[in-house]
Amino acid sequence: MTLRVFNTQTRKLEPFRPQNDRKVAMYVCGPTVYNYIHIGNARVFVFFDVVRRYLQYKGYDVTYVQNFTDVDDRLIESAKQEDTTVQALAEHYIQAYFEDMDALGVQRADIHPKATEHIPEMLEAIRVLVDKGYAYEREGDVYYRAQRKPDYGKLSGQSMEQLNVGARIEVNEKKENPLDFALWKKAKPGEISWESPWGHGRPGWHIECSAMSRKYLGDTLDVHAGGMDLCFPHHENEIAQSEAWTGKPFVRYWLHNGYINLGSEKMSKSLGNVVRVHELKEQYSPRALRYFLLSAHYRNPISFSHEAIQQIEGNLERFDTAVTNLHHRLGAAQEGEAEPEVKERLAALTQEFEVAMDDDLNTANGISVLHEAVKFANETVVRSVVPTGSLTMVLDWIHRFGDEILGLVTGGDEVALAGEIEALIQERQQARAARDFKRADAIRDQLAEQGIILEDTPQGVRWRRK
Repeated sequence: MTLRVFNTQTRKLEPFRPQNDRKVAMYVCGPTVYNYIHIGNARVFVFFDVVRRYLQYKGYDVTYVQNFTDVDDRLIESAKQEDTTVQALAEHYIQAYFEDMDALGVQRADIHPKATEHIPEMLEAIRVLVDKGYAYEREGDVYYRAQRKPDYGKLSGQSMEQLNVGARIEVNEKKENPLDFALWKKAKPGEISWESPWGHGRPGWHIECSAMSRKYLGDTLDVHAGGMDLCFPHHENEIAQSEAWTGKPFVRYWLHNGYINLGSEKMSKSLGNVVRVHELKEQYSPRALRYFLLSAHYRNPISFSHEAIQQIEGNLERFDTAVTNLHHRLGAAQEGEAEPEVKERLAALTQEFEVAMDDDLNTANGISVLHEAVKFANETVVRSVVPTGSLTMVLDWIHRFGDEILGLVTGGDEVALAGEIEALIQERQQARAARDFKRADAIRDQLAEQGIILEDTPQGVRWRRK
């Protein structure tokens, strides 16, 4: 089956064909690190984490780059308010970002470049754009000439006339045209700055992604992604400056995810209606937050509510119980190969999962297939006779698709913990048989402290979490 993705630039579903056969160059815009990220930001990072995992499952060698914007107006202002340096503030929130993403199961990018560590690359890009006539200097600032590139607006689907009429841009008499955007900003007294051919200053927002993506991924990217709010002006400006700089197409596939709504409004820092991951992960399991973020098609808006997260917690408990029961039954099952009907059902589920994900990366439908697999696991585990091969195959399927791709089923650490719990249960059974009730009670209490409840079943002692 062929993966098809919706390309924002062409506005249609297209077969995914990277430029270098099985290698994928993928760039996702990272956070501006002046505060904790909110759940809307997290949707970008969780979803494209799954995209990367699925591409790897499909056999692609993915190089994944995600930047940190660690200098801009908001960082400078926040550093003043908190009486610290821009560098210290940025480093604090970079670490906070990693803590939040680690909790949500987001794997680290191959490269996490910081804007402040790539000033020479940005200066070189700006120099070339000035030399080619695409940029001009005014009193220490450098601007890109938006009208110099005839196809400016092709990503957002707007003509130059529409952009001029509809753009909400601050009046700036230095600019030749209101749509022109800053590549380099002259430093104000006391601000963090770097030396340049145009005097001390710092880079504009858009140039950092062009410079860093080219350094690590080359002139043309296979995938460039981010939230829909970045489509214009950020990604539009990246295209303009990158293609003017290199003379080559910048991106093959543009992917943008939809907004998260809080009530009837889009969640955004500017509206002040954000719900931060830093706080949410103290109220709910991070896996429930991840599930929520993947529970709708990525291009559709999704409404946040505490009730939705609470319902998801129940779904995750069913996942965990199914995995626990499989491990428990596996310990008492007879040796044997997987049954043909189990192989057939799991093959069908694999096909269903791939159909869902190959159709523009539909994680919502992928999760539905995972639920079907869990249902099949529950049907399998209660059968009176089932060989180890069947149980192992079902367990492997759930971990491959539910954990390795979606990141919603507990992984290796939980499996190891399950083994430790089973060993304690076995020790307790032996203690009871030897009438060592003190030891048996001590083990029961130890498990209870871990939130583990023991239940007697016809197949032996089973455990579950509270």
